[in-house]
Amino acid sequence: MALMAYLKSLFILQLLMGFVFVVSGLIINFIQLLTCVLWPINRQLYRRINCRLSYSLWGQLVMLLEWWSSTDCTLYCDQATVDKFGKEHVIVILNHNFEIDFLCGWTICERFGVLGSSKVLAKHELLKVPLIGWTWYFLEIVFCKRKWEEDRVTVFNGLNSLKDYPECMWFLLYCEGTRFTESKHQISMQVAESKGLPKLKYHLLPRTKGFTTTMQCLKGTVKAVYDVTLNFKDKQTPTLLGIVNGKQYKADMSVRRFPVEEIPDDEKECALWLHNLYREKDVLQENYNKEGKFPGPTVVPHRRIWTLLNTLFWATLLLSPLIKFACGVAVSGSPLLIIGFMIFLIIASIAIRRLIGVTEVNKTGSSYGNTGAKKEN
Repeated sequence: MALMAYLKSLFILQLLMGFVFVVSGLIINFIQLLTCVLWPINRQLYRRINCRLSYSLWGQLVMLLEWWSSTDCTLYCDQATVDKFGKEHVIVILNHNFEIDFLCGWTICERFGVLGSSKVLAKHELLKVPLIGWTWYFLEIVFCKRKWEEDRVTVFNGLNSLKDYPECMWFLLYCEGTRFTESKHQISMQVAESKGLPKLKYHLLPRTKGFTTTMQCLKGTVKAVYDVTLNFKDKQTPTLLGIVNGKQYKADMSVRRFPVEEIPDDEKECALWLHNLYREKDVLQENYNKEGKFPGPTVVPHRRIWTLLNTLFWATLLLSPLIKFACGVAVSGSPLLIIGFMIFLIIASIAIRRLIGVTEVNKTGSSYGNTGAKKEN
């Protein structure tokens, strides 16, 4: 075990994994670009192909969580709810407190066969992030600038186009709009006080516009809303760098299913329902902090081997020529080639570190509560 932990911490191995992810991502993006010719001919075929292509990329990240770091994910929910996973279109509401909350969401999507078709309401800045934003673009992810006057047409058109999506779709929403930090929480609670809303202890005030609009546009398509509250054993604070270094975490996820028939159609009442939901999530977090677990029965879905096989496929395809080239450079003895290869490694390591930086709490998030920021919904 100590040897494995040491190997996982080696920078050269992490660099090779990053190389495989980046190069395979560029290949996948190129293939996605080619599939655009199918859009006017057979839109559903285009979608099915791109679900598989996106799975091939996101599956490598899920592999890091499931196989590389062996992070455990325990669900707290009843079996009747679990039996519906992967068999219906749903909206998933997840708290936004951790750097790897998206990975935990994806690993549950993967274990129930909906990773490739999972959706998210993403901030427009991510569209410019190589690999991530590009893959999401081809996957018809809805991007927004968080300025409703500018987003209205884009969001409505994007959501309405998903009504006939051929694959089972989980639409992930971070209703808080940005990751939780103490400074953002203070500002958020000032907003709550000014609006006469109850204060939350462990969450930011939810932004209701995204949820109510998604419910309005996808009504008749989605069958339920899954409320997911994520926490980690022993008050762990997981990071993506920790996952890359092979550190194991223990994630607990409370999952509650609400049929759409139980959620009001009226926008104001729907927004009030969401506020009530977050008060319940706050109680769940409070109880977790006291008892170290969520209430209810537990289910531990088995990890599937497909993400590991997918990563091994790309590693075999891409590392063989890289290693052969590196050996050729070393044997050549050419200072120019060796320096060039070293520069390539440095650039690659910087690029990978920047991609990891996209997930870091202290480097991401919105201008939540800034004086010049737009109004809270």
